[in-house]
Formats: sequence, structure tokens, C-alpha cells
Amino acid sequence: MSFFKKFFKNVIHDRDPDETVTVKGKKKPKYYGTIAPYPDFDPRSDASNLQSSIESRGVDEDVIVSILVKRNNEQRQKIKVVYEATAGERLDKALKSALRSHMEDVSLALLMSPATFDAYLIRKATKRLGTDEDVLVEIFATRTNKEILEIKSAFKEEYNIDLEDVIRGETSGDFTTALLAMLQAHKDENGEVDTELARKDAGILFEAGENASGINVAAFIDILTRRSGPQLCKTFQQYAALSDISLPKALDLELKGDIEDCLIDIVKCAWNTPAFFAEKLHKAMKGHGTCEDTLIRILVSRSEIDLKKILDEYRAIMTLKGIIETSYLEFVELIEIQ
Repeated sequence: MSFFKKFFKNVIHDRDPDETVTVKGKKKPKYYGTIAPYPDFDPRSDASNLQSSIESRGVDEDVIVSILVKRNNEQRQKIKVVYEATAGERLDKALKSALRSHMEDVSLALLMSPATFDAYLIRKATKRLGTDEDVLVEIFATRTNKEILEIKSAFKEEYNIDLEDVIRGETSGDFTTALLAMLQAHKDENGEVDTELARKDAGILFEAGENASGINVAAFIDILTRRSGPQLCKTFQQYAALSDISLPKALDLELKGDIEDCLIDIVKCAWNTPAFFAEKLHKAMKGHGTCEDTLIRILVSRSEIDLKKILDEYRAIMTLKGIIETSYLEFVELIEIQ
């Protein structure tokens, strides 16, 4: 954990949630990332400083950290080009030779473009002994249509195989169908909520789950992978009016295995994507040991999207956890007193 405290001390920090930037008289949307474009950016200077740090005796990791986490991804890509032109070798190759362990992993992650990083994560999740289904669902369920298409293109370019073929080969059954549906990049992204459609979808889902001949998984996959987050939230509200149990609970009762986890994660993302990631961070750091792979994956991939919101949700989780633990201790003390 000490490594991550060092590396991400400039990534994980508070930003004013009400901050807006006015450009030509128009306000830009609020920014919820924690890494912004570095002012007075000079790729030649950065490339030179990185080269000196890599070649110095013992490797100056502090300089490497300060540069990589204070430049956004677009700026890092420019540094890579300049570094190769001046040093005569690829920056990622130089860092891989100079660094070790998690410092190497996170540095290389920061140097990849978002699509290339996601493609790498998917390849890693499907190449190991046993597929890491959680990583596949996390990526496919939280990326935009445009990002999904970019991931597929990057995967093909990097590994010379279609992503869909890998998914078919490494997964099975309804889970495969759900992943391939998300890879079609047909999710509605217009942001508008259609109440009538939500009512219709809720009815379809209710009937699909209450069917006497067995749950109609295809109906759940079709609706959950094609509707926008706000639209699904309205559908969940309509579903609650039809059923005595919530949709996640219904999925838990009717389904088992990878498809259950997949569809429940899609529901979680629709309700609150930052909370979905915050829960993953909490699980990665609770108990004995830390899952560094999860920390690197989330902190790097969300640092220019919604990491500020994720950190707020994480604090909320820890605050609630503290309240529950305190209440429990008080309850135990009360019993002992009695």
C-alpha cells in the first residue's frame, strides 16, 4: 500500500465539485477526473527529464512519478513520441527495464492510450488460467459505444484477433451472449428517459422472471445491455411497482453463476457507476493484503473520467462501515454490561 500512497498522492486529491470552466462565454461540463492537462506542457523537457531519471544511478522514481501522474493521457502520448525520437528507444521499453513490480505495472498502464489499456486488461483477463469474468463485465458495462468500438479496434491491432472470437472461445452460455451484446455497442446514449418504454420494459422483465417454464434470460440481456443508465433506472422503478422484490433480488433468486453476476453488475452501473467502482476499491483493500491489479485498473482508467466521484462514494462506504462497526461495538458492550 505504501507504493500506491506514493504514486497516487497527486492523482487522488480533492477537486472542487462545483468547478466550471467558461470558454468563449460558454460553461464546460463539470470535470470529475483527478488528472487535468498540465499547464505550460513541454514534451521535450518531460522526455529529457524522464531519460535522465531512467539513466541515473538507482533510477529517480520520484521524477518519473511526478511527470506521469501530472500529465493527462494525451500529453503522455506526445511525451512517448518525443522520447523515442530523442532517446532512440521506446519509453515503455525503457521504463520496463528500469522499474520493477507495481511501479513498472502502473507506469506502463499510464503510458497506454485508454483503448489500448482496456484491450490489454481484456487480454490479460482471458489469457490467465481461468477467465477473469469480473474484469470483462466491468469494462464492457462501463464504456461508451465509441469506447467499445475503439477497444475492439485496439484489440485487433495489438493481438491480431477479433475480440468477439476471444469472448466466444473463453466464455460460454448466457454469459457469452451478454458480453457479445455489450460488444455490439448499441446502447442508447441520448440521455432522454421514456416513461412509457420503461413501463413496457418493466412488464417484459417481470414476465421474463415469473415465467413458469423458467426465466427468459434473453429478455433480460436485451433490455439491460441496450438501454441507457437513466432509462434503466426508470425501468427499475416501474419494476418495483409490479413485483414484491427488487430487480437485483429477482436476478439473485432466478439466476446463478457468471450471468447472474454480469446482469447484477449492469444494474449496479445503471444506478450509480462511481459507487460500482468504489465498491470494487473497497473490496480490493479490505482484509489482509491488497489487490494491486484492481487498484491500478480503476485508478488509471477512471482518472480522467469520474475518479473524483468514485472517491466520494468510497468515503461514503467507509463512513457507513465505521458507523456500523461502532454500533456493533456499542451493542456488544451493552450485552456485556447486562
